[in-house]
Amino acid sequence: MLAATFAEYGPPEKLTVGEIPRPTPGAGELLVRVAAAGLNPIDCRIRSGELRYFLRVGLPFVSGSDIAGIVEAAGPGANRFRAGDAVFAMLPVKAGGGYAEYARVRETMAAPAPAGITLGEAASVPMAALTALQSLRDKAGVSDGCEVLVYGASGGVGSFAVQVAKYFGCRVTAATSGRNVAFVRALGADEVVDYTQGIDHLGPRFDVVFDTVDKLPFRRSRRLLRPRGAVVTTNPVAEWLALNFLAFLRGGRRLRSVFVEPRGTDLELLGSWIAGGRIRPHVERSFPLAEAADAQRLSEAGRVRGKLVLIVNGPLAGQRSPSAEPRWGKARP
Repeated sequence: MLAATFAEYGPPEKLTVGEIPRPTPGAGELLVRVAAAGLNPIDCRIRSGELRYFLRVGLPFVSGSDIAGIVEAAGPGANRFRAGDAVFAMLPVKAGGGYAEYARVRETMAAPAPAGITLGEAASVPMAALTALQSLRDKAGVSDGCEVLVYGASGGVGSFAVQVAKYFGCRVTAATSGRNVAFVRALGADEVVDYTQGIDHLGPRFDVVFDTVDKLPFRRSRRLLRPRGAVVTTNPVAEWLALNFLAFLRGGRRLRSVFVEPRGTDLELLGSWIAGGRIRPHVERSFPLAEAADAQRLSEAGRVRGKLVLIVNGPLAGQRSPSAEPRWGKARP
């Protein structure tokens, strides 16, 4: 099969497309014929070597965690899906494997592809939407009436975070650059501010500050919180730092880190929201698999609205998933 891999750390040019052996599904696993793969900033950080001391991967490495496609085969004991089912999934970050014609995934990390959108659009959802959901629901514990600030609201995680917070009944203030104000307002934000003009004037009125891009220093974000409020960041190690202890000394304000977990049940919940029109993905641009390096180069520029997607199988990527009954039972909101 064809796959985009890198054999050594470095710039986007290190990511090349060539043939590698097709994987075989093991116990409890699915083999998915990939229609499209979502691109996430962490893909670039792994390839560049920025995370090599924190997140070791075996080289050569097949990039990519987000996929959507059709089940080709199921391994022993995998019985939730059948060959021909349309699915989307998040592969573990350390395992990768998404930028390829076929991917192996544990069935517990997959869910039926959302009805009403194409498989290409579905591939843009998993990591970003799971990060938004798990940050706001599990780390911040948002509920109806919470005041939430989403910092970096036009990116992949941020654009989902605005919509997820609104689903939970929060009042959302979205911080983004001036060129993205209209885009973020269309996502449902109650208030949009241009962070290039500063946000300190917003004052200590938020129950939750969600830094979706790991660019807002804690000393600034905590000044925006009410007592007992929480800052949630996508920096996976921030919570381990002594800064968190200091936060408790200042009005009980908390610092929480999120490292997204690939959960099929959460994906099924998100898929039901997408099918019901409550949230929607935004794909700014699609690239063929052969141009994976160009896609990562654009991602590293840091000006993408929503998500970028690699089209692996054009005819499949343009197909819409039929509606399907949940295979997990009722998903927990």
